[in-house]
Amino acid sequence: MTVKLIEIFWDDVPYVVLAIVVIGAWWRYRYDKFGWTTRSSQLFESRLLSIGSPLFHFGSLMVIMGHVAGLFIPESWTRDMGMTDHLYHLQALLLGVPAGTATLVGIGLLIYRRRVNTRVRLATSRNDKVMYVVLVCALVAGMSCTLIGATHFGELHDYRQRVSVWFRSIWILDPRGDLMSQAAFYYQLHVLLAMMLFALWPYTRLVHAFSAPVMYLFRPYIVYRSRDVADNNQLVGSAPRRRGW
Repeated sequence: MTVKLIEIFWDDVPYVVLAIVVIGAWWRYRYDKFGWTTRSSQLFESRLLSIGSPLFHFGSLMVIMGHVAGLFIPESWTRDMGMTDHLYHLQALLLGVPAGTATLVGIGLLIYRRRVNTRVRLATSRNDKVMYVVLVCALVAGMSCTLIGATHFGELHDYRQRVSVWFRSIWILDPRGDLMSQAAFYYQLHVLLAMMLFALWPYTRLVHAFSAPVMYLFRPYIVYRSRDVADNNQLVGSAPRRRGW
């Protein structure tokens, strides 16, 4: 009975989390557009922010890319490319540990900044404080999974043949909670913390990730033109128009 309940949990809870994220993001955009922001505190303190923010954002980007590759790419594909289990673990260790370390150091600096700077601390909401706790716990659990998986090759079976397959089954509406219920506890803990983080996402400053300025990369160039030498001593816009057609 208990095993069946655990399987039902891993079958149904991911869809509940997805519903919370979609409805929460819609509600936030519909009724709190002015709050859809990072609530930047750069004016209060910039030295620690200039170090912690790049570490956290670039580290997070690498962590997300690693999760996408590990969860969406089936084991059969990597085997067809000639990648052995040892090589897969090695690249996960060499890429995942630096990315996770950078993310943890970055978020640590940002949290420290909010603790020691009074004005920054006052600009932090209760939801954001809860988010920071869950985020750090999820990162620590993820780093533990990477390190344990890299040193215990038998655990590769849990990740590639259970966790990854379960994750992909959610998106094809055929959840395999039985696989996730058989995974190692630290994988279950990491996934549980990740789902908690996603459920909090629309209600914290993390919501700004949904409106990342992707189109900024494709915007037209800004053209700068210098004024004529004769107009340098005149006010902008006061130069007489040239006669002509």
